[in-house]
Amino acid sequence: MNTHWDAQIEAVERIVISHTNALAWLASSSGDRLIAKWSVATDTFASLSRVSRFTHWLHVNGLPVSAPLPSLAGCLQVETEKVSMCLQRVVEGDLLDVDDLDQVRAAGQVLARLHHALTDYPRHDHILPAYARPQPLAARIASWLNSAGPHVPDAGRTALRSLVQDAPTTPLPVQLVHGDFRSSNIVCVGSRIAAVIDFESARLDHCADELARSAVLLGTRFRDWGPVSPEVRATFLAGYESERALTPVEQYWWNALVLWYTLAFVPPGDDPTGWGSSALGQLAALQPIVSAVGQV
Repeated sequence: MNTHWDAQIEAVERIVISHTNALAWLASSSGDRLIAKWSVATDTFASLSRVSRFTHWLHVNGLPVSAPLPSLAGCLQVETEKVSMCLQRVVEGDLLDVDDLDQVRAAGQVLARLHHALTDYPRHDHILPAYARPQPLAARIASWLNSAGPHVPDAGRTALRSLVQDAPTTPLPVQLVHGDFRSSNIVCVGSRIAAVIDFESARLDHCADELARSAVLLGTRFRDWGPVSPEVRATFLAGYESERALTPVEQYWWNALVLWYTLAFVPPGDDPTGWGSSALGQLAALQPIVSAVGQV
């Protein structure tokens, strides 16, 4: 590593290995704590390099991300001996806590800022090919409804089908999005978002889709995923809209998408974290909308 970066490593604090990827937390002689990320999956090397350039661009444009450190040769992602590696500084802080509404609001604001920035990313076609463009939302949800198992509440399916059938036909813009914006990828210091991490799931999609998915999954980390409260979703949305107001079409899809993502996580059999009750709880608030849709 010393061959490629100006960093004298004194100790390896921890290593985590997952299949073909690994992370190592390092202590350097300068006192900096660093994290090395590497992969031996050669078919992902080109994608990793693109994501490193993309994350560096966000950093340069003032977004709170964990940016790769350039090597001595100026590379953000170094490939050597069938290994692809990048080096970053450890971002000190704690993962977002959905019980802290100040953090939740700040997370919504940062997601909106990310979406604004990603609209202007000049090399989005270098991140993902044109064929990666998503299906229309109505088609995605209709396909899921047709295959949803009997464990999904009937009332939820009926309401969702009604919302989708009468959704606006105006197409939503497609752009780069983070792809996995939730607690496990948001580092906070107090009420401030110190960094959004792990852009490896970046994809082309609609901002409204990522906003709704993130609102539903905001509290999830590594296991025992569960829904957040209506207050958390509303606070997250308010934070987002303080930076980027939703269009009328996006506002309509917000309701349908939040319900869809909640229903999609209802498990067969036992539901220890309460996805089913969360979905049914949303129906009361949606009833005036669903009723109005049904009368059109």
